Amino acid sequence: MADSFTTERYSAWSVFLIFLRLGLTSFGGPIAHLGYFHHEFVSRRQWLTERSYADLVALCQFLPGPASSQVGIALGLSRAGYRGALAAWAGFTLPSAMLMILFALGLSRYGAVLSPGALHGLKIVAVAVVAQAVWGMARNLCTDVPRITLMVIAACVALLAPSAWGQVGVIVVAGWVGLMLFKPAQRVEHDVLSLPVSRRAGVMWLALFLLLLVGLPLLAERVTDQSLAMVDAFYRSGSLVFGGGHVVLPLLQAEVVPSGWVNNETFLAGYGAAQAVPGPLFTFAAFLGASMSFPPSGWAGAMICLLAIFAPAFLLVVGALPFWEHLRRSVRAQAALAGVNAAVVGLLLAALYQPVWTSAILKPQDFGLALVALMALMVWKLPAWLVVIGTGVAGWVLSVLV
Repeated sequence: MADSFTTERYSAWSVFLIFLRLGLTSFGGPIAHLGYFHHEFVSRRQWLTERSYADLVALCQFLPGPASSQVGIALGLSRAGYRGALAAWAGFTLPSAMLMILFALGLSRYGAVLSPGALHGLKIVAVAVVAQAVWGMARNLCTDVPRITLMVIAACVALLAPSAWGQVGVIVVAGWVGLMLFKPAQRVEHDVLSLPVSRRAGVMWLALFLLLLVGLPLLAERVTDQSLAMVDAFYRSGSLVFGGGHVVLPLLQAEVVPSGWVNNETFLAGYGAAQAVPGPLFTFAAFLGASMSFPPSGWAGAMICLLAIFAPAFLLVVGALPFWEHLRRSVRAQAALAGVNAAVVGLLLAALYQPVWTSAILKPQDFGLALVALMALMVWKLPAWLVVIGTGVAGWVLSVLV
């Protein structure tokens, strides 16, 4: 079958500028980002066909990590090699990362100026955002009794064992259960994805991913260094996120709040603010790095956490591309993924209760404001950034009036 990508090459700088425009304007979360990419690269620039784009999205949704960022990395790779992949990631990621870092620095230095009611409003809007994500993911990924049951069991286990390793265990067991229970239909029609990565290079990238995933925790146990501990925590979180950016919430919360790196109020305020910026939700890591209670923090901490959480996405997508044709035909792999997807909805459901709900819904008016924010997102279809700003203002007004 003919290569579905065009042969025109771009410079890394050109790729960076294309993705920078998308990074400045792509509001609405990963599903919206994929829509922006489709318009830009399928309809407008014709870099690839409809079916090739669908296949690429399928690969990135199959892998752990931020799907929209991984699609961008693969597109940059196809245009300008490895430098193009880095340029695409940088252009799409840096605008929101810079905004989140500036918000973190402003909150630490001028937090007393910002009304506590407005900060509480940001925590309340996080309830609405996570509830919307749980509902949407459950409708798509938990479509029958076994999947719903697996979702509920995963949520209960996550609440009983609220640790990063407990969540890893839930994902592993769910993959095994999916392998035993689910028999998804095999899709036959597809276009071949052709990108400049050999199988040998793919093996090397995947081996590096696994080496870091296993080696960083062992090294962090033996070497007392805050920077290394941060790299370990954020790399591991970025390696285990299936199902979209919102699923990173429970993983990061389990890493940074119990350890005292970031307090829960700051964590939820930053998560709420992350809904108001364009680009990938994973840039929330930059906010957390800048907000650390222990050095490195500020700009240095932000860049450490940002690079660490995105590194698995790069290694996985570049490493998996040469093997995708075989993997996507594997009914066993699809069955395991079905189980993992149901479990990650359960993890996000648990996070909706703890820490999001328990930290934000303290009074009846908080619940009412969360309902209004949820309606604004799901029924009125208002943009997330507008809902975030409106809920922050409403939180301030309620703190004055009540």
